[in-house]
Amino acid sequence: MSSPFTIPGLEHIQPPAGQPSEPAPARAPSRRGPTREQLLEGLNEPQAEAVVHAGAPLLVVAGAGSGKTRVLTRRIAWLVAERGAHPGSILAITFTNKAAAEMKERVEELVGKRARLMWVSTFHSACVRILRKEVDKLGFKSSFSIYDSADSKRLMGLVLKELELDPKKYQPNAVLNWISDRKNELVDAEDAAKDTKNAFEAAYAAAYKTYQRRLREANAMDFDDLIMTTVHLLMAFPEVRETYRRRFRHVLVDEYQDTNHAQYALIHQLCAEHPEDAGSERVAPAELMVVGDADQSIYAFRGANIRNILDFEKDFADATSILLEQNYRSTQTILATANAVIGNNASRKPKRLWTDAGDGDRIVGWVADDEHAEARFVSDEIDRLVDAGARAGDVAVFYRTNAQSRVFEEIFMRTGQPYKVVGGVRFYERKEVRDALAYLRVLVNPADEISLRRVLNTPKRGIGDRAEACVNFLAEQERVTFFEALTMADRAPGIATRSAKAIKGFVDIIVELQQMVEAGERPDVILETVLDRSGYLAELEVSDDPQDGTRVENLAELVAVAREFSEDPVAGPSADPTDVEAGTVTPGLTDFLERVALVADSDQIPDNPDGEDVGVVTLMTLHTAKGLEFPIVFLTGLEDGVFPHQRSLGDPTELEEERRLAYVGITRAREKLYVSRAVVRSAWGAPSHNPASRFIDELPIDLVDWKRTADAAPRWSRSDPDANSFSRMGAPTDAGRRNFTSAAMRMDASSKAKSAREVPSLAPGDRVVHDSFGMGTVVALEGVGDKSVASVDFGSQGVKRLLLRYAPVEKL
Repeated sequence: MSSPFTIPGLEHIQPPAGQPSEPAPARAPSRRGPTREQLLEGLNEPQAEAVVHAGAPLLVVAGAGSGKTRVLTRRIAWLVAERGAHPGSILAITFTNKAAAEMKERVEELVGKRARLMWVSTFHSACVRILRKEVDKLGFKSSFSIYDSADSKRLMGLVLKELELDPKKYQPNAVLNWISDRKNELVDAEDAAKDTKNAFEAAYAAAYKTYQRRLREANAMDFDDLIMTTVHLLMAFPEVRETYRRRFRHVLVDEYQDTNHAQYALIHQLCAEHPEDAGSERVAPAELMVVGDADQSIYAFRGANIRNILDFEKDFADATSILLEQNYRSTQTILATANAVIGNNASRKPKRLWTDAGDGDRIVGWVADDEHAEARFVSDEIDRLVDAGARAGDVAVFYRTNAQSRVFEEIFMRTGQPYKVVGGVRFYERKEVRDALAYLRVLVNPADEISLRRVLNTPKRGIGDRAEACVNFLAEQERVTFFEALTMADRAPGIATRSAKAIKGFVDIIVELQQMVEAGERPDVILETVLDRSGYLAELEVSDDPQDGTRVENLAELVAVAREFSEDPVAGPSADPTDVEAGTVTPGLTDFLERVALVADSDQIPDNPDGEDVGVVTLMTLHTAKGLEFPIVFLTGLEDGVFPHQRSLGDPTELEEERRLAYVGITRAREKLYVSRAVVRSAWGAPSHNPASRFIDELPIDLVDWKRTADAAPRWSRSDPDANSFSRMGAPTDAGRRNFTSAAMRMDASSKAKSAREVPSLAPGDRVVHDSFGMGTVVALEGVGDKSVASVDFGSQGVKRLLLRYAPVEKL
């Protein structure tokens, strides 16, 4: 449509009056920016209502593919162009840096470079900006380091050693996941210690307390700290909260259904009424708009709370809700399928996606003999589609768990099908990149012991474990930081003269390089100097190992990233854009390190290829697929126990989340959707027969074209109930197939078996502890005696099937 005024029911829309805190700017003789007609052009009625809404908190329930990004960007542009809002008064929160950059770019196209003054960022980046200015009130220095998961794990290893806790019994990852859950609920170490239920949780709480102490000593925070600390700061210092409530007059939050309690609390601090702040100087709450879809809430395992979006109208009593149901992505057949599946969730508000793009092709269904046959079907079908004119880059293959990618990779490699798995070792996780960044972090924050220990003898400079231990003893004895102890290493008891001399050389390099940071040198120049002065680059360049050549290329890419950052005047996530634009702040090394530290996993997803490039097939989990779209989608592994996942089968709440995950997978497809399952799938090295997924039964019968059904699939041979093979009904077993059930094979296996452990007596619901996986809950049992198998949910570690005869598991 050409104008918003042609939409029935929207004739009444006029530019809303500005808020008291937003005096209307004087208009220039010629209008700057787009007209109101241009801002509303092409929007349907609910979208336009969301863009022009003013006053009460607004919830935009945006169904999959309903144009929520367009609504967000047009609303921001509307606030600036039509309501006179200063761009610096706008805070827009997204969940990835990539989404933030895209939103900022779109708004800048509409209103010009003024958009650079907005805060458009992730929760973590926004919190870092606040903390850099205010965290001294909590006893931190503004140069604090940000620890990623690898840094946290390394620190937790030191914590467990300090507390003399067995790292096999108290696995670092398990302890960190327990701590993360508490931080997401804003529970600090002291409160966590008061709420422990057994000896294991008491040990976890002690580790939490020590972990936080060592973080503070290192002037560092982990990712969860960034949000929790900001919320505690705003709660503890009302004057700080008031400063940011005055600053941000318009707050917009994307993907609201994915927020956890800490993120919810942050928004509440900035936008809700706080009676304790009553007074003549108090300003009205900021205008809040949240966008999300409860049907796409799939991150409960990360702490996301679906109640945040379901209860929005309870949390904000005067809230308004707008529903976006028109889909601009998929065919009506795909949408009808998605509607039918998600309609089986009881705890949801009614919503039905629709499109005027036509019905499109029917869904294609396939039942394969096993997972290898399923992968061969997918590969063959992709070949057929490409021959018919599709691009490999148009195709995505989704599965429930990362492990399922292996069989697709094997088949694709065999058939020569180009593919890319989203995941694996990402650029910033490579050793040489982490080493270089550790050097930079030490320059900014010498108290960062984890980074300091990483580079102390990298490259090799004659500082061994014994010398490091001597310095650590000196630090504890003198109650100084590890770096301060390095500066007086010659006084460390028992240290060798050669080691002390090597340490002095290392300290001299660090002190020399710190002067570049203090002088405000560009991050790329500092990085190149670090690689040169440390000897790191020289060691790689003289190496005969071809892998070291690749490492040099990766470091060159890191320098290129730093250079690109240095040349972007508003790239720094912690630098206030207003200050940057005014020329009073130049993004420096601290800002660059934050840019790197705050890169989200989903930012690593490859873009679809452009131009003549035919691209490659993308393989990814359903969780990773959220927010993406592809012309052709294969939704695989639709079996109960696989998808929906085994741990959800006995829990209605988790089963509803699995169904939302199916809904997300279905609505990623634009033109063609395939669903497939295997009759037999290998599990723990043995064939496992899983029934069809209950989600298959929920697909509309008339919309799915089953090219192969279960009737054509194999059945188990009834002649040997223990047989590790199967044959087609009525067909003889392959005579050439090795018989793994023979007495000889059983005797051979028995002779190699470990001696049996005492099998614990367990029941569903029992709490247990595993030497490697930590604490968990028994969800299912099968078999008896030595053949007893327990399925145990270890939280973020997932559900593990444990053969109790061998598993190092104890009942609590």
